[in-house]
Amino acid sequence: MSKNVLVVAEKRNGSLRNVSFEALAAAKEIAAGGKVTAVLFGQGDNVDANQLAQYGADQVYLITNEELNAYSTDAFSQAFTEVFQIVNPDAILLGHTALGRDLAPRVAARLGLGLVSDCTAIEVNGDEVVFVRPIYAGKAFQKKRVTDGIIFATIRSNNIAKGEPDAGRTADTIEYKATIKDIRTVIKDVVRKTAGTIDLTEAKIIVSGGRGVKSAEGFNPIKELADALGAAVGASRAACDAGYCDYSMQVGQTGKVVTPDLYIACGISGAVQHLAGMSNSKIIVAINKDPEAPIFKVADYGIVGDLFEVVPMLTEEFKKVPV
Repeated sequence: MSKNVLVVAEKRNGSLRNVSFEALAAAKEIAAGGKVTAVLFGQGDNVDANQLAQYGADQVYLITNEELNAYSTDAFSQAFTEVFQIVNPDAILLGHTALGRDLAPRVAARLGLGLVSDCTAIEVNGDEVVFVRPIYAGKAFQKKRVTDGIIFATIRSNNIAKGEPDAGRTADTIEYKATIKDIRTVIKDVVRKTAGTIDLTEAKIIVSGGRGVKSAEGFNPIKELADALGAAVGASRAACDAGYCDYSMQVGQTGKVVTPDLYIACGISGAVQHLAGMSNSKIIVAINKDPEAPIFKVADYGIVGDLFEVVPMLTEEFKKVPV
């Protein structure tokens, strides 16, 4: 039976995030010929609506209110609840981002719904929708299905193919001003710290440094390799704790969970906390001078050597490869 699916789209630095398009792809599969409605809170416009339509949205709600210009749990959860009542969906999907991890549980509690979080795959068999999600820090996977009521799930970035955009698709676009009141938290200013221009959680290639970089300056060859590959720069918790880099770069169970196509770990021993954040990467390359480092047990390719010798050589070789 076809379903009405609601997708919460998200913008970052003025652009729609890739995970929004991945959620739309999942929504189309779950809808099985039904309607896919995308909702964008805050500063959305017709350009965003057209892009969402090209990736599969049949209807787009642009929700406005000055309280939605910066994210706050109170404002967004109120607006979300109002949209839910209008759309009356059979299923709800959004990205397992910082926003999604905060917003989804609050809305689920408000609406009395169950929530399947951090899904890496979906399986649709007739009316049954099965979600696959990692457990035990990525050592195992479990399958979950909603047996009663509305399906509500968050999708991990870089796991569900977003599909090709169809430039000929259009969607009904509706501008709607949400009613928001009794805000307990007021956003005065947003100070952003970023690891670079590429979002770690959506990066296709990540080059990370660990305690083995030895200093803040030790990240320079890491950054040079990342620049040559068009990659994001990450770090282990040990490197962050040592003050070598900002915590916004941290990959791991208490940092960012990433699933890039290629993950290059430089001077990272492979602590369980770090592996939990990157072990599902499609290809893992480890560079470490300790041949017994645990990182080699999960790596697809390993290089035993000093990162300060190996990384510059890799950078020079990658620079020779035509883009």
